Amino acid sequence: MTRNNKKLHLTVKAGYPPHSLTLIPELPLESLGLKQGEQLIVTQKAEASREPSSSRSQPVAAASTNTRGPMTGLIASQAHEPETPAPARIAAPAPSSRGPGPDYVEVDGGYLVHRIVPDDNSCLFSSVALVFEQDIKKAPKIRQIVADEIRKDMLTWSEAILGRPRDEYISTILKPTSWGGAIELSILAKHYSTEIASVDVETGRIDHFAPPTDGRQQDSGNRCVLIYSGIHYDAATIAPILDAPDEFHQTVVPRETDGEGDAVLVAAKKLADALRAKKAYTNTATFDLRCQICQKGLKGEKEARAHASETGHVEFGEY
Repeated sequence: MTRNNKKLHLTVKAGYPPHSLTLIPELPLESLGLKQGEQLIVTQKAEASREPSSSRSQPVAAASTNTRGPMTGLIASQAHEPETPAPARIAAPAPSSRGPGPDYVEVDGGYLVHRIVPDDNSCLFSSVALVFEQDIKKAPKIRQIVADEIRKDMLTWSEAILGRPRDEYISTILKPTSWGGAIELSILAKHYSTEIASVDVETGRIDHFAPPTDGRQQDSGNRCVLIYSGIHYDAATIAPILDAPDEFHQTVVPRETDGEGDAVLVAAKKLADALRAKKAYTNTATFDLRCQICQKGLKGEKEARAHASETGHVEFGEY
């Protein structure tokens, strides 16, 4: 390819870790075995027609094979498995040196970036909306998905499991002031057929919310990452370069393992380490809460649960 009398050398990669695709002009794109929605990373090295250039390749953009519109963020499994996968390179976590900005950890093929969502009582739903819908404004849609699933599956989501009458729980979770937790993450993992890995900043523990394997639906084999501070959820997504636009972030990756062998989980724990070093977490045993209904001051999750049990009030805010 040439542009402005310069010859452009392009490299196209797909999958995670990214691997180069062999492009043959005579063959159609279908021959590459790509799946709809899969992210492509394109790098270029400009070379003058008369004189070779020594400039290094620079990422120019990540493209998508989704032909229906903007990239969905639901990245399919690798089109081709490399014969010998290269080990992931995980760098020591460090905040951006270019001034205020999100924390990140280097991974093979890009950066795992802390994607901060508003602290508005809808953080779990906003984070999931960012991952699966690419729009935090769709948090109400995520709440509705949870409500619909609880309403539909009376056996799984019984009053005993929910801790209160089903209709009351549904009504509460649809309110923009209500928090979400393990129940909501379990439902959303099933809905999107994708494991949600929630990394606790204070302890480094990873809680895995996996889609059911009862044969009633297909597991995509993918995983996304959320960061949990004790009272707040954010997302973590992979950017091909640090300044990549949001739409080029890979929000879901193929699931490798559940332990130390998974490059993304290792990076997620390192990201939690960086946030812990900055005290970016809240100890729920000692933090101060206020009931948003009766305005009573409470200390820690234990008092909040006791207050909810005594009064039925389940809307709290930190102060």
